[in-house]
Amino acid sequence: MKLLHNANIHTLNSSNPSATAILIAGGRIIAIGDKDNLESIAHGRVEKRDMKGAIILPGLTDAHIHMQHYALGLSKVNCETKTKDECLNRIAERAKTSKPGEWVLGHGWQQNDWDGNFPTTVDLDVVSPNNPVYLTAKSLHAAWANTVALKLANITDETPNPKDGAVQRDSKGKATGILLETAMALVSSVVPQPTPGEIEAAMEYAQSVLWRMGITGIHDFDRRDSFMALQSLNAKGKLKLRVCKNIPVESVEQANDLGLKSGFGDDMLWIGSVKAFMDGALGPRTAAMFQPYEGEPDNRGILNMDGEELFEHCRKAADVGLSMTVHAIGDKANHEVLNAYEQLRKYETQNGLPHLRHRIEHVQVIHPDDAPRLANLDVVASMQPIHATSDMHAADRYWGERSRLSYAWRTQLNYGALLAFGSDAPVESPNPFLGLHAAITRQRADGSPSSAGWYPEQKLTLAEALSAYTFGAAYAAYAEDRLGKLAENYHADLIVLEEDPFEIDPANLLTIRPSAVMIDGKWVVG
Repeated sequence: MKLLHNANIHTLNSSNPSATAILIAGGRIIAIGDKDNLESIAHGRVEKRDMKGAIILPGLTDAHIHMQHYALGLSKVNCETKTKDECLNRIAERAKTSKPGEWVLGHGWQQNDWDGNFPTTVDLDVVSPNNPVYLTAKSLHAAWANTVALKLANITDETPNPKDGAVQRDSKGKATGILLETAMALVSSVVPQPTPGEIEAAMEYAQSVLWRMGITGIHDFDRRDSFMALQSLNAKGKLKLRVCKNIPVESVEQANDLGLKSGFGDDMLWIGSVKAFMDGALGPRTAAMFQPYEGEPDNRGILNMDGEELFEHCRKAADVGLSMTVHAIGDKANHEVLNAYEQLRKYETQNGLPHLRHRIEHVQVIHPDDAPRLANLDVVASMQPIHATSDMHAADRYWGERSRLSYAWRTQLNYGALLAFGSDAPVESPNPFLGLHAAITRQRADGSPSSAGWYPEQKLTLAEALSAYTFGAAYAAYAEDRLGKLAENYHADLIVLEEDPFEIDPANLLTIRPSAVMIDGKWVVG
């Protein structure tokens, strides 16, 4: 047994919101209260720890992360720079230390943070004329490659665009080195793939990085290789993050044949939902919109399917008890997903099926007529607060007045939708305290765009934002009976802070870090 005492505990449990001590055994919380009461019910050997007034919160969950991409990305060139030249300098340095012919891989560039124009092969050829270079954009919906990489992928000026993607070309029809959406696979498919052992090792290391940020659970959106690595780590007793694993829509037929259900698994790794993509992203202007992007009268983004086609996937999932979760960023994409979910709710009712916990991932901009529909259809709004502060200038530039209902957490909460918050890492940092700061201030670290924040009417309170990282994430993963708060019989997953986030200046959330982290009753940090 463990007894943590002399603490300031925010349980996030409305029936018992605060306490000074917590008793833990067998990975579960036995009781919460004060030291004297807990000592009276403790038995056997009790390991006591004086917390010296430290703050204790439930462990935080990232409700949208690409674990394999994030883990492997920790060794890639960080291309999230203020200028294109700075990014190119980093590529040049990596190329200098790379073996002849070795791929230079990077992630995080965003042309909207530079001059607004997409970079080209010419830029990369100057700094890496001999090594192939492949750099994924911050959004993960575009990539930038040099001439060597394009040649290895057999991409020429005449290469046709794949379905739902594009090889970007200049005014003369010459391939620029920018690949949008599914066209990324033309190059990524020829990049040497990491071995299963390399993926597993990278993910084992990455979980320790996440612990130090206060993350004790994740909802993973990567695919087969990620799932296999997670299963291997779990079988070896090395998985120390709670993982709700979503499966790709391409596997819905196999899942239906197997009778796979949401929730299947154990306390460390279980099945969540079936993940589909409705559109692209704001960064490369491929998010599907009702009206054209500002200044681009012929561009309404890329819609991968309509609501009817999505419903067919939803039906196959619902028949065996699998919930759906769909990536939708543009207002047209969100509209089509909601149409499919409206059909799905009727289908569930007509066929005596349970109303499952369906989600929309991102909900980045929504038409005013569609804003109430998530709550009306009991759909979880799985959103990423840090996207708002990262994307605000691009949203204003390309969506204009539509930005009033972009990253609109308060609107969704007021209508009654349940929020689940994450990061979309490696698109953004998985640090949940950066997300909390964004949610309650709508400001960047430098205080921009103003002291009030960007569309300040969408701000949340700290309690509301924390709920989305705890209860909301647990509910979306069918785990609210054991995760998301500190309460009797819940898993002993918690973080220890030296500063009280409810008491500090919100700006200080940017630098707050846990001094200790516990998962399943065991200290993994501190």
